[in-house]
Amino acid sequence: MVYDYIIAGGGIVGLSVGMALMQRYPGARLLLLEKESGCAFHQTGNNSGVIHSGIYYKPGSLKARYAVEGSRVMAEFCQEHGIRHDLCGKVIVASLEEELPRLENLYQRGLQNGLKIDKLSPEQLREIEPHCAGLAALRVYSTGIADYKAVAWKYADIIRENGGETRFNTAVTGLKSHENGHVVQSTAGDFQARIFINCGGLHSDRLARMDGVNPQARIVPFRGEYYELKPEKRYLVKHLIYPVPDPQFPFLGVHYTRMVDGAIHCGPNAVLALKREGYTWSDISLRDTLETLTYKGFWKLAKKNWREGFREMYRSLSKAAFTRSLQLLIPEVREDDLVPSHAGVRAQALMDDGKMIDDFLIVRGQGSVHVCNAPSPAATASIPIGQAVVEAVPAPTAVKAALSAA
Repeated sequence: MVYDYIIAGGGIVGLSVGMALMQRYPGARLLLLEKESGCAFHQTGNNSGVIHSGIYYKPGSLKARYAVEGSRVMAEFCQEHGIRHDLCGKVIVASLEEELPRLENLYQRGLQNGLKIDKLSPEQLREIEPHCAGLAALRVYSTGIADYKAVAWKYADIIRENGGETRFNTAVTGLKSHENGHVVQSTAGDFQARIFINCGGLHSDRLARMDGVNPQARIVPFRGEYYELKPEKRYLVKHLIYPVPDPQFPFLGVHYTRMVDGAIHCGPNAVLALKREGYTWSDISLRDTLETLTYKGFWKLAKKNWREGFREMYRSLSKAAFTRSLQLLIPEVREDDLVPSHAGVRAQALMDDGKMIDDFLIVRGQGSVHVCNAPSPAATASIPIGQAVVEAVPAPTAVKAALSAA
């Protein structure tokens, strides 16, 4: 059998692409391959669960456009399918004088992206977050939380309901292109595809290179580690509470996130992972570590951001340091209020010159499409990303034949 489409990757982006294809072309021959035993094992299943508003992203960028649209359609999707979510809003808090200009820049950027935002004085901040301290804040209304694992599984259901296939425990091991498509080699045998779509997340650059495509970047994994507030301390947080991010660093800083189950997660910090799926310090892959440490782009990034990198590592190893970061936002939090929680790994595409790719990166090959950079807010933006990939691939053979006959 020759499939119209084979998708590599059962995270939320790969599943969204599959869902968008099957909704546009019901009955298309589609196969989604995932190396794990189910959906959403890695970035999707270990992220913060936030529906991002788009306030941080450069106006006109894919991240900004897809996050703004994605926050709206994600809430609608969750509502339609009975998936837990809450558009609870968030506050971004300036704790230091030097953060006030950056807070104003965020406000202007949010307005350019079409968001509803309020400026808050310290008194107004305490009205909605009584335990939060700050010199000024922004209230962003379209931020929320969602159960992205449930979203991913619903995407998989929709793929199957429209005639597509999902196959788990099947890793892609090689690709051979020919004039009519691809032979996709896997741990379950070979499959034929007219179009190959790479949504491999942490391994997306490797899959692209298997196809002879140079994404001009390499995935470098960063681990984000979280603590959780003890249940008796959850009253300290009403919404989502974020610091003002450093624009020179691609992470948002330690923050408080309400989860759909009522828990309050605190974090993450951001440290280099020694394995592409390295969720603890003891998770080490010699191949992955050497690939990072021999990459000139990593060392250029490290040279530029070594101070921030050491702070993140220190915060990873010191609970007291982690707590002090949290106390800038909520002074009442104490070290013994925190218990360890999950960690996630972010697949960050890094260029040879040490610059982190700031936007989603979708690269076309010969009979293939490669999603080579889809970090946060990819879960929020998954539906628009899926629709964008559909626009980049041809219709199935049967659809093209019917159009020609007509």
